[in-house]
Amino acid sequence: MSKAITKKIEAGKQITKMDDILLLAKFRLSLTVVISSVLAYFIAAAGHFSIINFGLLFIGGLAITGAANGINQVLEKEFDALMERTKNRPLPAKRMKSSEAMLISGLLLVFGIILLGLINPLAAFLGMSSFILYGFVYTPLKRYSTLSVAIGAIPGALPVLIGVVAHEGTITMLGLTLFMIQFLWQFPHFWAISFLSFDDYDNAGYKLLPKNSDGTIDKNLGAYAALYSLLIIPTMIWSYMAGLDIHIIALGLLIITTLLYAWLGMKLQFKPNRKNALKLMFGSFFYLPIVLILYLIG
Repeated sequence: MSKAITKKIEAGKQITKMDDILLLAKFRLSLTVVISSVLAYFIAAAGHFSIINFGLLFIGGLAITGAANGINQVLEKEFDALMERTKNRPLPAKRMKSSEAMLISGLLLVFGIILLGLINPLAAFLGMSSFILYGFVYTPLKRYSTLSVAIGAIPGALPVLIGVVAHEGTITMLGLTLFMIQFLWQFPHFWAISFLSFDDYDNAGYKLLPKNSDGTIDKNLGAYAALYSLLIIPTMIWSYMAGLDIHIIALGLLIITTLLYAWLGMKLQFKPNRKNALKLMFGSFFYLPIVLILYLIG
């Protein structure tokens, strides 16, 4: 979405209000997040789902995620103006006022919470928790500590748990398993993105990557990415041994897929360059949908 806006600006085309609202809510990113929640819902439902709850989950999740992204941009507008990748967002570009962005985000939040509440109270509670953690804990913390990555991974993983809760009405082993997988998946995913945008983030004062004493990226970043990927495997095996209904062949494919994901991290370790960071980033884009689909059909 931001690239499309940049192209419009370069071509001298007018940016519409809807363009800016979609950019404020990071519509494409929000849609990706909601798809993971919906897949988790289908996994839990095992073919017995409610079309009404599906619709409430999809629209409500999209609204809450958009609200969190909006609040994030309100709080970071001064820093977004310092980065090439974010300087054309509506707030740093002064196409939208903070008060307007707050109003849009607030309306999206209320709308989303109401919709999730119509499914069940726990889904609404988790949705609200995700919004608060992302907007008011992760967002300010990332200027002070790399711990922000771990904190941000919690709201980042809550969508799959919300998806399961939307069907089950409670927190189950399936929900916890998918939550842990998505939680651990985010570390290599986010580190790859941060590696690629290191100068931008560093210029804005964000502390998102472990560094050496001279301020350069920690030379063991790829190994850290591989380690967090490998930690997903015990989660999968534990849930299988505890009785989660998945075929042994599907489990084998899940483990192989995770090993390949870890290998991409090791490639970055062996050669910490842009090419291998791109491979890890794109690998992360494919990894999570493949895992969720294997759980769905397994």
